Parts: sequence; structure tokens; C-alpha cells
Amino acid sequence: MANLMVTGGAGFIGANFVHHWRTTAPDDAIVVLDLLTYAGNRANLDGLAGVELIVGDICDTDLVARTIADRRIDTIVHFAAETHVDRSITGPDAFITTNIVGTHSLLKAAKAAWLDRGSGVPHRFHHVSTDEVYGSLGPEDAAFGETTAYAPNSPYSASKAGSDHLVRAYHHTYGLETTTSNCSNNYGPFQFPEKLIPLFILNALSGQPLPIYGDGMNVRDWLHVADHCHGIELVLRGGRVGETYNIGGGQELPNHAVIDAICHGVDLAFARDPTLARRFPRAPAAQGRPTAELKTFVEDRKGHDRRYAINESKIRDALGYGPGRDFTGGFAATLTWYLAHEDWWRPLVARGALPGATRA
Repeated sequence: MANLMVTGGAGFIGANFVHHWRTTAPDDAIVVLDLLTYAGNRANLDGLAGVELIVGDICDTDLVARTIADRRIDTIVHFAAETHVDRSITGPDAFITTNIVGTHSLLKAAKAAWLDRGSGVPHRFHHVSTDEVYGSLGPEDAAFGETTAYAPNSPYSASKAGSDHLVRAYHHTYGLETTTSNCSNNYGPFQFPEKLIPLFILNALSGQPLPIYGDGMNVRDWLHVADHCHGIELVLRGGRVGETYNIGGGQELPNHAVIDAICHGVDLAFARDPTLARRFPRAPAAQGRPTAELKTFVEDRKGHDRRYAINESKIRDALGYGPGRDFTGGFAATLTWYLAHEDWWRPLVARGALPGATRA
């Protein structure tokens, strides 16, 4: 039986991981540490038994240290981060504070509890990062591997690169038992609607524009969040201490293809379920028109990386990882979830939490 602390566990990927771990390891104790900023949501943890939520800041080292000691934490899974590139361009300070200072706060508290006072008791600090730290690929470039040189191009990716380096340093300098995973673009349930897929679904339902950056041909590797959580589980259970593992979905697609899938999926859903037209009367699909008419091309984002791609051979060969969903099936399930969970996203809309300037 393990005692886990999941930072950012009320956010998108963190909450999905808590649901995943509760299912696969029902006897483990789970403490979620989350500041409940705009993207953190208590409702993401509804229905989970035996999960304690502590509302607090990872930058509060004393709070982290007390939590590790009081709950006898032996495993930290660190999701807490500012993640949205657009926000990092307009307000980078929060990204430096949370992603770099916050990660260092956790590392200091973990080192003090597990090494300085604990004399090397068995432990694990798993750090969840992004493929964006590797920079941008050309059309014919090989996919990112774990030894690809870092070349972050946004304040967000630079802050995540800094946190990756801190985790590596605490392992190599102090012997802290760490692992790191760098993932590609996640999608799925509980994703805050500032990211492409949930934002465009909600915009389509409300008849709002689908604003597309540049030519819409920026390429991403799409990873269903459930596959990501499975990959993290494999690293926690069998990954080598001090190692990094890239977790991808094997679904490299241009943004425009993803947007076309959203438009087609919404149209098909309305055709199959007449009640959707009554629930969402402003949607073009409610009036028999194509959702694609909402597509609008806008000025490209500053420093917009052209292509990301993940080489996942290391985790596949070493730990048996393989994504269980292609994008077609994963997106269909995601669309179904958002249509069925209007009660989850309506409060976000009502309190004005959705940024109107967010684009693909």
C-alpha cells in the first residue's frame, strides 16, 4: 500500500490520474494538493472515495512538508502547473512561480522528508512534463526522443524545461528517487475549455466562431488522457529511477484535421440525437447547417511551434506501453462526455471562466 500525494489533482490530467489510480490501486491512500485556481475544480473528484483534498499552494514548502509527514507520503506525482501557452505569453510571471518555484518547493520538502530526516526511505517523486520543452520540428525531422536537446520557445515551455532540470539535478546531486515523463497533447474528460478540443466543442454548441491560428497546419501528437495515465502508472511501477520517458499517442495530426473532426462529430451527433437541437438551439447543426461554417482564420500566435512528434519507443520497449485509443475513437468518446456533462461545464461558462481569445 502506497501513500500518494498528487499535486494539481483537481485539474484535467491530475484528476484523470486520481480516478485511474483509485481504480487500479483501491487500497492506496491519495491526498490531492491543489490551489483550485481557475482550472482546478472540486467537481473533477466527485464520486471518489478515500481521496483527501487539501486546498493549498505547492510554493508553500511548510505546507508540503507537513503534508508529507502527517500523511506519511511516500510517492509524489507532480501535475500542478500553469499550462496554457496563450496565458504564458500575456502573463509569464505565474508560470515561473508555479512551474519553477513550485517544483523546487516540492523537491526541497521531499528531500527533507525522505533523505535528510528519513535516511533514504523508499520513495518516488514523479514529475509530469511536456514535449514542448524540445521546441519545434520541421516536416521531415525525426520525432522527439528522451535525448533530444531542449529548445523551449514559449514562457510556458521554458518554465517546464526549468522544472525538468531541477528534478534531474535533485536526483543526480542528492539521490532523490525521481522519474520524469514528457507527454504530447492530451485530450479527454475534465479538460478545462481553454484548450482546442473542449473550447471548439463548446463554441460549436453555442454558435460561436472557431478561431484558427495561422493556416491551421501546426501539427501535434494527440494523446488520450487515459492512455497518458496508464503510461504514468507504468513508470511509477517499473520505471528506472533517474530516467525520463516520453509518452505519446501515436496520432500526429494538423490542427485543421482535428477541427474538421470536431465539426463532423458535432454534426453527426445532432443528426443522431434530435434532443441536442433543443438543448443547443444556437448551434448551426441545430438548424441543419454545417458546424464548419463557424471556422475563422486569425493571426498566428507569437512563437507558434510548427510541429511536435513523440518517439515513444523507450517506454514501449522497457515497460510495455502502447496507446489504447486512436484519435477517431478517443475523440468520439470525448465529444460524448462533453455532451453528457453539461452540468460540469455550464458553471464554468456562467462564471466567465472561458477565455474568449483562446484559439487553435
